[in-house]
Amino acid sequence: MSRLQHQRFELKYWITEEKARCLREFVRVYLPLDGYGAGQPDSSYPTLSLYLDTGALDTYWHVIAGHKNRFKLRLRYYDERPDSPVFFEIKRRVGEIIIKDRGGVRKDAVRPLLGGQMPEPRHLLQPWDAGQLAAVQKFCRHMLAMQAAPRMHVAYRREAYEDPANNAVRLTFDRRVESAPTRSARLIARSERPHVVFGPTVILELKFTNRYPKWFQDLVEIFDLTQMGAAKYAEGIDTRGEEWARRDPRRERAADIVEEFLTASQYEAVFEKVRHTVG
Repeated sequence: MSRLQHQRFELKYWITEEKARCLREFVRVYLPLDGYGAGQPDSSYPTLSLYLDTGALDTYWHVIAGHKNRFKLRLRYYDERPDSPVFFEIKRRVGEIIIKDRGGVRKDAVRPLLGGQMPEPRHLLQPWDAGQLAAVQKFCRHMLAMQAAPRMHVAYRREAYEDPANNAVRLTFDRRVESAPTRSARLIARSERPHVVFGPTVILELKFTNRYPKWFQDLVEIFDLTQMGAAKYAEGIDTRGEEWARRDPRRERAADIVEEFLTASQYEAVFEKVRHTVG
């Protein structure tokens, strides 16, 4: 999960499952399924994020206001293995360009870092990587300056296609996007009572680093696609309301919390697969 393109363009579309199945056949002429989805029964893998924001939900409001230059802070992770990283990620939009800075952190270092401890090489999965350390330090400086804290957990299944030799062009289908308020650093697989943000709608994303591929243009025209925004964190709040986003689930049903924080020393196999029909 570390083949990050630092800078790229992202175009998003809302489509039906039926259209997604047709698109899949078109896409496979140009790109293979990526290695993380290969062998999975639904050709997809879990994509999980913990979003940080201020008490006033500043990064959410920047999206709603349509600010061309904005950023979000999130922790992204993918699986239950204790040796896999949690990515501390700053995702920025500068005009039409998406810029990402992130570093892979050990799961047992998440809580102290979100608690205000400054990042050190020992917190990283690759402690020798100065670039990743700088990215995590930048994340933590932003977090502390904003007084940002965990606000929302977002989970979905991703079906992705890309050239294994060059991921400058990538296409993804995201299904069953779920979000739920949170106030803790617990890295859960799925929230207890999530809000399904887009319903049965599939979010298609076309991603490229340089020139817009001609076959992307053909795909958009053949399948009559209309570009739309699909900010998963912001859409979740927008469809449920600010009061929902600001509530503290721990105060409401603390005794019902069944998921455990994932660390390198203690976790359960909590990654419940969301099954989909694959045509």
